[in-house]
Amino acid sequence: MFSRSSKLALTATLSCLLLSSALPGVVAAQGAPVTAGPTVETVPTLGPKPFIDYFRPMPPAALSTTAWGAKEVGPRDPANGLEDAGMTRWNYWDGQILKGADGRYRMFASRWDQALGHKAWGESLAVGAISDTLFGPYRDTGLTWPDNQGGRGHNVTALKTHDGRYAAVVSETRDGDVFVSDGIDGPWRQLGTISLDQSRFQLVKTPGDVAIRNDPAAKPARAANFSVLLRPDGAYQIVPRSGQILISRTGILGPYAVMGDSVYRGLEGVPQRDMRAFEDPVVWHSGGWYHIVVNQWRERRAYHLISRDGIAGWKLQGLAYEPGADFIRNADGTVNHWNKLERPGVVVENGHVVAMTFAVVDTPKDEQTGSNGHGSKIIVVPFDGAALDRDLAMVMGR
Repeated sequence: MFSRSSKLALTATLSCLLLSSALPGVVAAQGAPVTAGPTVETVPTLGPKPFIDYFRPMPPAALSTTAWGAKEVGPRDPANGLEDAGMTRWNYWDGQILKGADGRYRMFASRWDQALGHKAWGESLAVGAISDTLFGPYRDTGLTWPDNQGGRGHNVTALKTHDGRYAAVVSETRDGDVFVSDGIDGPWRQLGTISLDQSRFQLVKTPGDVAIRNDPAAKPARAANFSVLLRPDGAYQIVPRSGQILISRTGILGPYAVMGDSVYRGLEGVPQRDMRAFEDPVVWHSGGWYHIVVNQWRERRAYHLISRDGIAGWKLQGLAYEPGADFIRNADGTVNHWNKLERPGVVVENGHVVAMTFAVVDTPKDEQTGSNGHGSKIIVVPFDGAALDRDLAMVMGR
């Protein structure tokens, strides 16, 4: 008989072998040197295969070779997700999707003038978009709260609350402001700003910063990269850029207790160098597990973590995605390689993830100086979350 640890070790070894044969692009990317950094290690896998292997091909579509973007992106479907087709007006970012009672899909995004280049993201305004299908095309419906700071909003996310309302949360350019509406299309009003309980730990800016303990008066970091979840137990959970766990049992505004230091710190399999480069976490619950996917922007690689209670006991499940891998596959077998994949979001239907959203850029951000045919958009990629949850249940047990 094998012990549980032996089984997991054997599973991880087999997964790496399967990944090597099935996704040569992934292995090449893992073994390649990162610009101005050390060699990137192979990511261990806890389940039968890594998160990246559960992405599914894009829906059949007419692919364009003349759409804006770098040639490295490859032929793509301009109708997928949300974009400025001519790249003459807007860069789009964020992109959380919720399904309305009418069966149509709403996207919560942000946009700014593309002529100003990528570095003008701080001027972002929150916008809505709508589509008859999950994968698009999404039509920009305008500013979400035009009469509140002119619509200001970046790092926009959205969820349905415990009382059936809809909520949109803004961080980075606003300090955790929460907007609510009785209907998915608005009108939206500001409910308030998220508050913190730092009696145990301070909220810090990045996973590379060490939280002060037992000092409620410690100055918290500015709200950034908030991912917000209504948990099955009725509490609200936030995972910010720092990778700390924030829990509120008194509503979406909090106060949120900062439960500890970053869950990435000291976690086996997660590189501990350059911890300040981790960002854009997304948290959700499916298959009896809490999940986090977090991006390491400098190494352009994301990791998938799982936990039973969403607070402690986090484990690295495996590689989530990376731009150099051949995982954004079109129905005809061609692949797309965007330079950066950021602001991941999940679409959960019937208890499983069915798609992920990404804010993507076609070139390095410094090369996006405005009106040069390069920019950002939001893509929607199919995902087999039912298979992921089933496989984790088989290997890890319920």
